[in-house]
Amino acid sequence: MPTFSARRGTALAVTAAALLAASGCSDGGTSRGGNSGGGNSPTGSSRSADAPGKLASQRLDWKACPAPSASEGGGPSPSPLPGGTPWECATMKVPLDYAKPDGDTIDLALIRAEARDKKRRIGSLVFNFGGPGGSGITGLPAFANDYEKLRARYDLVSFDPRGVGLSAGVRCESDKRLDAYFAQNGSPSTPAEQKTYVKGLADFAAACEKNSGKVLPYVGTTNAARDMELMRQVLGDKKLHYFGISYGTELGGVYAHLYPKSVGRAVFDAVVDPTQDSEQGSLGQAKGFQLALTNFEKDCVARGSACKLPGTTPKEIESFITGLLDRIGKRPITGIGNRKLTETQATNGIAQSLYSKDFWPYLEQGLDEADGGNGALLLALSDSMNGRDQYGKYSNIQAANAAVNCADSKERYTLAQTKAKLPEFRKASPVFGDFLGWGLMSCSKWPVPGEWTHPDVSAHGSAPIVIIGNTGDPATPYAGAKAMADALGKGVGVEVTYHGQGHGSYDSGDKCVQGAVNGYLLDGKVPAAGTVCR
Repeated sequence: MPTFSARRGTALAVTAAALLAASGCSDGGTSRGGNSGGGNSPTGSSRSADAPGKLASQRLDWKACPAPSASEGGGPSPSPLPGGTPWECATMKVPLDYAKPDGDTIDLALIRAEARDKKRRIGSLVFNFGGPGGSGITGLPAFANDYEKLRARYDLVSFDPRGVGLSAGVRCESDKRLDAYFAQNGSPSTPAEQKTYVKGLADFAAACEKNSGKVLPYVGTTNAARDMELMRQVLGDKKLHYFGISYGTELGGVYAHLYPKSVGRAVFDAVVDPTQDSEQGSLGQAKGFQLALTNFEKDCVARGSACKLPGTTPKEIESFITGLLDRIGKRPITGIGNRKLTETQATNGIAQSLYSKDFWPYLEQGLDEADGGNGALLLALSDSMNGRDQYGKYSNIQAANAAVNCADSKERYTLAQTKAKLPEFRKASPVFGDFLGWGLMSCSKWPVPGEWTHPDVSAHGSAPIVIIGNTGDPATPYAGAKAMADALGKGVGVEVTYHGQGHGSYDSGDKCVQGAVNGYLLDGKVPAAGTVCR
């Protein structure tokens, strides 16, 4: 199945050491990705998060954080930060249905690290790292070093959004069935393969309804934004200071639309285009991943004989890649243990490695090894995207991703509609087009209707929001930054351009980008609109 983008993209925080341990390769560094999402259908724009007064006055019981659950991705308890600051966790009650604020509640899992300078503390800085479906409980500690300067004056806070991890996490298939599901052909060509593909979508949706039917209507982005407004009140902040990455920019945009007067200092990085429907977003992403792959191929050519891949031009290297995928499609190769690497998983692995330039060496190594019949590294990369650890346990990132996307998007593509769109997707990307095109059907069998074609993020009256676009971003193409800035409204979106590679900008370490962001978040200095960082 095409898991790297159901609608506007999805990726997962990846630790290279664990990834390479699973594949039996050498050690490495870290990377992350994310993106895509929307709202809910039954609750509409009913009573706001201000309505549940009792919940707004609840007190959080912060305690030492336990080890993350399997649904959050597992692993050890988060280590203390520099200086010994511990991570603390708590749960916050929110209405299941904001139309019934006195009805059933669910618990949201929160995590924080307190500010270093208590006397100059501004408040809480709430993070969403993307997905949708990414756990903030594991994401914030994993990337905390990137944001340590911001902890000088903020409590760093993140959370598992509703439907994710420990926050009424959506459950669908068993681990064993997910192995089979993610290995299936994500670009079916024959009628028999297409029948199997559609049945796989239907079975997955039915499993989600069976195991999580109560929460499925309420996990969309509109309700997640309402949760953040309630969170702001419970945390005791007059304004919501926010750092949204990838899908987190869409969530932040929806929040700003609903609560413009509550927006404090906010930054959107790796920006989702809020004006696009699912087809436009997926097509844009096909072009974005193709651009990133071409940049990888150019780099390989520039390194000459040091590059392991055959070809003296980017086009020749791409022909090698498409030929390799075609061979794997006809005959899967050795993967990890008794698992084979399929064409879908190989494509996923390639996509995952394009989320960061730091992972280009692993892409080169993985392709070279797969050419020799060893698909372990590409399979480990694919597993990382799908939330599978080396022990065969899955987080719920893909279940949550599907649930949020399908609660948001009204669009339900038929088989005939999807097949009619495939030529345009193939033209956009010889490597990723087919998979992203077939991904249009991801919500076709979903049991819950969607809320919108695309979200409304107009935010008249909001404080300025810094919008950072990366010209080489594969998952959230650069054009989305200007579209978001324009959609937020005059005087709200302040666009900053970063000429770089990979998904996101701030964690690239670029001093220009970090200076612009830190200057705003820490000192309130709004960067000049149109700032360019190279």
